[in-house]
Amino acid sequence: MNHSMLAAADQDIEAIINARHADPFGVLGLHKAGAGFVIRAFAPGADKVSALDLKGNPIAELECRDKRGFFEGRAPRKRKRFPYRLKASNSVGEWEFQDPYRFGPILGPMDDYLLVEGTHEQLYDRLGAHPMVHEGVLGVHFAVWAPRAHRVSVVGDFNQWDGRRHQMRKRVDSGLWEIFAPGLIEGSPYKYEIVGAHGALLPLKADPFGTSSEMRPSTASVVPSITPMRWSDQDWLDARRQSNPWREPMSTYEVHLGSWKRPDGGFPTYDELADSLVPYAVEMGFTHLELMPVSEHPLDASWGYQPVGLFAPTRRFGDPAGFGRFVDRAHAAGLAVIVDWVPAHFPVDAHGLEHFDGEALYEHPDPRRGFHPDWNTAIYDLGRREVANILASNALFWLDRFHIDGLRVDAVASMLYLDYSRKAGEWLPNIHGGRENLEAVAFLRKVNDLVAEKYPGALMIAEESTAWPGVSRPVKDGGLGFGFKWNMGWMHDTLKYVSTDPIYRRWEHSKLTFGLLYSFSENFVLPLSHDEVVHGKASIMGRMPGDEWRRFATTRAYYGFMWGHPGKKLLFMGQEFGQIREWNFEAELDWPLLEKPLHGGLKDWVRDLNRLYRSVPALHARDCEPEGFRWIVVDDSAQSVLAWLRMGDVDDVPVAVVCNFTPVPREKYRIGLPSAGKWREILNSDAAIYGGAGGGNMGVVTAKATPSHGLPASAEIYVPPLAAIFLKFEPA
Repeated sequence: MNHSMLAAADQDIEAIINARHADPFGVLGLHKAGAGFVIRAFAPGADKVSALDLKGNPIAELECRDKRGFFEGRAPRKRKRFPYRLKASNSVGEWEFQDPYRFGPILGPMDDYLLVEGTHEQLYDRLGAHPMVHEGVLGVHFAVWAPRAHRVSVVGDFNQWDGRRHQMRKRVDSGLWEIFAPGLIEGSPYKYEIVGAHGALLPLKADPFGTSSEMRPSTASVVPSITPMRWSDQDWLDARRQSNPWREPMSTYEVHLGSWKRPDGGFPTYDELADSLVPYAVEMGFTHLELMPVSEHPLDASWGYQPVGLFAPTRRFGDPAGFGRFVDRAHAAGLAVIVDWVPAHFPVDAHGLEHFDGEALYEHPDPRRGFHPDWNTAIYDLGRREVANILASNALFWLDRFHIDGLRVDAVASMLYLDYSRKAGEWLPNIHGGRENLEAVAFLRKVNDLVAEKYPGALMIAEESTAWPGVSRPVKDGGLGFGFKWNMGWMHDTLKYVSTDPIYRRWEHSKLTFGLLYSFSENFVLPLSHDEVVHGKASIMGRMPGDEWRRFATTRAYYGFMWGHPGKKLLFMGQEFGQIREWNFEAELDWPLLEKPLHGGLKDWVRDLNRLYRSVPALHARDCEPEGFRWIVVDDSAQSVLAWLRMGDVDDVPVAVVCNFTPVPREKYRIGLPSAGKWREILNSDAAIYGGAGGGNMGVVTAKATPSHGLPASAEIYVPPLAAIFLKFEPA
């Protein structure tokens, strides 16, 4: 079309009205026409439309070219571009509005480059919905990536969900679409209406970069608040940057926010959780909270592991500011916050990322790489630079916007292996013919390096269930660059052991000792996570054999073994007080159990384990270093007794840990020790305050210069049945 002419071509008008025009900004809005300008507007339902200046004075009357809402008119006396408003009327009344097509673009060539070629560390500041003042007018800028779409519109209550009214401008180089919607306010729900690659109108899509969402089952994105979050944790962040997490205590309480407590049977708010969960975790001595995914997800039963709104804290518990306040309150109380992050796959809900622009965009186009048979989900195409950049930006988003202290990356093994959970012929090899997903390896290394560079002290933790080498080794040394890895082998072996009747444990003894053959090959977290208390596996307490007393005693002994073992600690909510039934995401934990002494005693035992672990460097400073561990008794399978030393730096006092996994007390049991003198019994799981029988060593053991177990001194001790004791050397 020749824009120097006044009249729009009939085919352009028809295309605008049917929302099929390739360049709506080339038709609508303000355009040079001869010696003046022409204004074209789309106003469905209007009988008359006129243009006004910002003071309300008439500029031009627009002629109705099509009764379906297309108007145009000349402003002959104008020689320079000018702002204007539109006034429309019909038989019902009149209304004024800003024309979205009179506003220029906001994105620039650098945005195209950083999405397509580079790593825009804050893509979330450019894409999505952003309230702002543009060309002197308050409104919202929308931007979305849909390179093969024929048309993208933003729709919502503000335009009667009519995709013809806010058709977006396409940036050809990158496939980004954008529009400034003047007058729009925070809290407005919206989606994208997309005509896909093949010309079909797709189901309405939520914003991939939306930072706020409607409460499920509604699925629209929501224009976020323009009010910045007010933080009070600068001292915390400064200290984190100087920290050495491998040398510091790390005892994590893993929580599903929707079922920790449910006031009145509903979801708690982020503020209520800050009032209840944060002080509880502090009182229990935990150092970290790990939250199962808080990204927006449509299905409660997915527990958050099938997210749709990667950049939006779930509305179940309140708005994004509420989540920010929760993190701030945790930091003020001395708790770090880790969030589960899911870059391995995404659900195929129609309003989500699946075939976002009519073809595979975020997912790999070949189902042998782009579809996960176990979870009925799509798999990100990490070989596509834009997708890798968006996910990397998402990782940084949580650290930047919400000050979280780390990400636990879900299902890493499914990302690393192309044949993960697939039979022969159901997967595509890499360029070398192998099963390793080279694109996923490159992506994980990139994200881990970015986090280490931008947020020193923040944790990247891998849930990785195979023997992939160097998961927690730095990228520069050939590793994946994670700070820690969950020790799934330790978890499975030890749970199998304690689930065995004590009479048969002698034949399972290696289940407790084998882990020390590889304990320092990675920086490990010992996880008793949510995955171990669902799907018929029973709770931790529910696995224990024997009568009630023995089940509680074995659980206390097992936790003592875990807290004394090298590696950081993680315990899923409810297991600290002996939840009997499996975890049910639809109901709160069985808090009334705490009225029973054995449950209360177990809770106190976990609290005191945490306090001891945090206060004694020998128990945490060398969790990831072989110099911090030495076996004393490793081979007494006949009596199911184990003993070992934990050591910190040279000046740190060592601790001996002794466990008896039979219901038979071991009297005058000799263990070697590194020094003669007094060894104080600082913790004993058989103490009456924890629900035990009260057997012990009267608070102190005296070691003599009698060599044993390759050590220069030794002592005869009493090891209670089904118990763990901790002995700390007291220098003269």
